[in-house]
Amino acid sequence: MFENPSLTTRIAIGKGVGFLFGLAGFILVPFFLPEGGELIRWGILLWYTTVGAIIGLFGVYTRHPILPLPLPWWFRAPLVGAWMNFVLTFFAYDALAAMMLTLFGDQGPMRSPFWFVAEGALVGLVIGYLATRFGGEGSETVRP
Repeated sequence: MFENPSLTTRIAIGKGVGFLFGLAGFILVPFFLPEGGELIRWGILLWYTTVGAIIGLFGVYTRHPILPLPLPWWFRAPLVGAWMNFVLTFFAYDALAAMMLTLFGDQGPMRSPFWFVAEGALVGLVIGYLATRFGGEGSETVRP
């Protein structure tokens, strides 16, 4: 299916797409959280770039390393994206809670900052699809 599977290509595509998502966050955060400051903006930009690189790197695994279970891209990439945003929510809970409060109000149905976990899964799905489509997957990506 892929002419030349490459781990480097997977990581580059993951970082590029992650950078685009991060850039969207960098540009839009002042509208959602005016008092957020520069650090949260730069953090989001660099965070999604890193998430993209990790999703690209995990494309080597098509089977679970311990359990005899398959790990297709459509499961692996959203899982990594959701996990990384779960960790982000713990580190930046207050800032993300303030952002959700600004967006949805006190009684809004999506006021919990843990909705960023679902966002990470969706972003991971997009990154995983593009990295797999254009960079290949599996152990053949690391062979010369």
